[in-house]
Amino acid sequence: MSVMDYKWSGLHHLFMTMFLHSFATYMVIPAITDITMSALCPGRDECSLAIYLTGFQEAIIGLGTLVTMPLMGNLSDKYGRKSLLMVPMTLTIIPLGILAYSRTRKFFYVYYVFRTLIAMVCEGTAHCIAFAYVADNVPEGPRAAAFGIMSGIGSAAFVCGTLTTRFLSTSLTFQVAATVALLAAVYLKVFLKDSIIDDSLSVPIISNGKLSASTKIEGQSVRDVQPFKTMPSLKDMVSLLRSSPTFTQAAIVAFFSNLADFGLHGSIMYYLKAKFHFDKNQFADLMVISGVAGTISQLLFMPILAPAIGEARLLSVGLLFSGLHVPYAAAMFSILFVFAQPCMRSIVSKQVGPCEQGKAQGCISGLCSFAHAVSPLAFSPLTALFLSEKAPFSFPGFSIMCIGFASMLSFIQSVMMRVDPPVSSHTHK
Repeated sequence: MSVMDYKWSGLHHLFMTMFLHSFATYMVIPAITDITMSALCPGRDECSLAIYLTGFQEAIIGLGTLVTMPLMGNLSDKYGRKSLLMVPMTLTIIPLGILAYSRTRKFFYVYYVFRTLIAMVCEGTAHCIAFAYVADNVPEGPRAAAFGIMSGIGSAAFVCGTLTTRFLSTSLTFQVAATVALLAAVYLKVFLKDSIIDDSLSVPIISNGKLSASTKIEGQSVRDVQPFKTMPSLKDMVSLLRSSPTFTQAAIVAFFSNLADFGLHGSIMYYLKAKFHFDKNQFADLMVISGVAGTISQLLFMPILAPAIGEARLLSVGLLFSGLHVPYAAAMFSILFVFAQPCMRSIVSKQVGPCEQGKAQGCISGLCSFAHAVSPLAFSPLTALFLSEKAPFSFPGFSIMCIGFASMLSFIQSVMMRVDPPVSSHTHK
């Protein structure tokens, strides 16, 4: 059975929701470096303050999502994916709206604060819950292909968003992004059906009906249940990570691969701005090259390759080319390195039961968030130092080389990983 044959009518609403949400968030990426530089260091192409502030923000966001991501995943197991998806979909609109209104220094700092606080809850949450939604509705066989399509939708949104930015003014970019983010939240509310594993154990947080006093959840009436008591403890997370050797190894791969990904994202734009005087349009061009290759790969090649060679081998291929990825010269390597994340998510989803998909995806996302926090602390000072006149030796791309080493560590671990048989899933109708 192919992924296209299974509950496609339900998944296409999820795909559309995620496309709109990703389009809105991705289209501002090429512009945000120019906004930050003009607000903090107007008229300059190198600014250590901008690099440090961005690194500090990313570290705080990573620490916040380290706590909130497992919580949101676990809550989605209990109360349904749709209700929890509404949280990031709605809150994401606020920082976009601030810069849509004004991009002066004062409003930049307002945006900076709101974006930091909101991203501590929302950064990556939508994708984490979306992967759990896909796992709810697709059996093990075609699940890697379904995760690839899910990631391909994100890549397509990335291409469309950055390409749109290429032809819009900076002010109009944020206005369009805020509008599309609002449309994504409305579309989710109206069209997406919820995905609840076990109706006897779960009720939506937002319900149109009245709950019976006799309804029980784990021995308690629904009205007595406090959502934040479902927060997984550190012991629960460690137990989940140790539940199988495959899960443990996948967690290590997730940490190092995301350490490299976040490090590259945080360093490369300031490097290109300082050394090659890139602007919004050139950033968009670079992202479109990478995004087009990734979209084609995930939507066309991954559904074919995943069943043929296995997601574990495909994961290693993706991580190998991730380590070799550099701007322009190897931007087309993204046709291969985009395999890594959906393969890793699929492997993890098969190591837990159907009622723990949100917890498992949240656990991996939490580790990715930890990498998000560590990465700027490690690489932002290196980037700022080697782009400044105080560098101990002339090597402007030194931090990027270190990021490549981190990526290769994840590749080595993936080669050593042995995938256990999947946990038996629930029977799909």
